[in-house]
Amino acid sequence: MITYESVKEASDAVLDRVGGEQPEVALVLGSGLGGLADELEDARAIPYAEIPGFAEATVSGHAGRLVVGRLAGKRVVVLQGRLHLYEGHSAGRVAFPVRVVGMMGATRLILTNAAGGIHPDFRPGDVVRIVDHINLSGETPLTGPNDERLGPRFPDMSAAYDPALGALFDRVAAELGERVHRGVYAFLRGPSYETPAEIRMLRTLGADLVGMSTVPETIVAVHMGLSVLGISLVANAAAGLSPHRLSHEEVERTARASGERLARLLRAFIERL
Repeated sequence: MITYESVKEASDAVLDRVGGEQPEVALVLGSGLGGLADELEDARAIPYAEIPGFAEATVSGHAGRLVVGRLAGKRVVVLQGRLHLYEGHSAGRVAFPVRVVGMMGATRLILTNAAGGIHPDFRPGDVVRIVDHINLSGETPLTGPNDERLGPRFPDMSAAYDPALGALFDRVAAELGERVHRGVYAFLRGPSYETPAEIRMLRTLGADLVGMSTVPETIVAVHMGLSVLGISLVANAAAGLSPHRLSHEEVERTARASGERLARLLRAFIERL
């Protein structure tokens, strides 16, 4: 069970390992996007397995490390890889690392992922700012008793992805000459990819992207009062829209190929915060 005490134990353990310096910004780096963590100055890395309450990341493309350092002049904490429901974790356990970085002091959270593109205008390699989500997993990290020290029983999700952070990201992208789409992200449990019929259903529901992460972390961040920026890198066209079979190898390949563009955007964005 996730408790205030378990979150604080993990937060205190990490802060003790990194000298007590509180981060300003937290980043979660998704499949194939973990390279940005290697750019941190004065970096100190801790494997998830060495942090109380953390589970080890098991998916290819997720290093499973917490890294603290400086990026673009800001104190940052990076979750290099994430956990997923399909690995057998509860939604609360999946989102536990976000609770910890929030307890450490971060007030702004940048979530990245590699997603399937549903919108007909999206192409592999495109950057999409998430403006809303649809949770179709049947899970929420807030199930169970609520501790008011972590957040309210009924958090408002009407602006889960902070409009002010989103507007700043759009301005930074425009200044760099980068095109950024906007879209609604549909969250499913996985690990099987969706069927073509399911993708048609998602499009009818208003989804532009589909993936297996991000939403539990967003819910927890909103619960704790963090401002959230969500960014998807389109890794492939979703089922029924792609000319070939889907694979995780394709997701990682596209993320690696386009990761530097996204890293450049994130560096410039963080510098402007």
